[in-house]
Amino acid sequence: MNSDSDLQIAGDILEVQHLLQPAREHPSTVAEFVGLARTIAADRAQWAPLVRYDTTSRWYHRLRAVPHALGSARAGQTPLGYEVWLLSWVPGQGSGRHGHGPSSGVLTVLDGRLTEHTERGTRALAPGAQRVFAPGYVHEVVNDSIEPAVSLHIYYPGLTEMPMHAAQCAPATVDVVPA
Repeated sequence: MNSDSDLQIAGDILEVQHLLQPAREHPSTVAEFVGLARTIAADRAQWAPLVRYDTTSRWYHRLRAVPHALGSARAGQTPLGYEVWLLSWVPGQGSGRHGHGPSSGVLTVLDGRLTEHTERGTRALAPGAQRVFAPGYVHEVVNDSIEPAVSLHIYYPGLTEMPMHAAQCAPATVDVVPA
């Protein structure tokens, strides 16, 4: 009897395309939020005209804010509201080391290349790359390339805090700027 599951074989749910769910109006699972991110990413006409590049500060634009939706959760679960953000990154821009408070999220690279730094190491993110994170996840995202980049971020529930983290220091809460 073979006990290997798709997830054990692939090691990352994002690598197992047939397990990802199509987007729903009110996603309630990680797979559905990943599907929503992929659907928005595929609709370049929706987001590309909005992108701006700012060399003096990081640019971001909220594409969508969906409040808690009645009927969006399975029995016994709280319905999740969510936000969808579009961010641009000129060469050299970064987020700083941060968390996302009580929010989980999906980061999707739309254009260009980004680098993610976590306590587990560094990961290069090419167009189409996705990262999923839960509350407590701390990372830094930077554009180490010589070309601008664009990323899509979905936070569920919507982003209410973004505690910044310095190496060997306790986190401090700052104004919310999506990353």
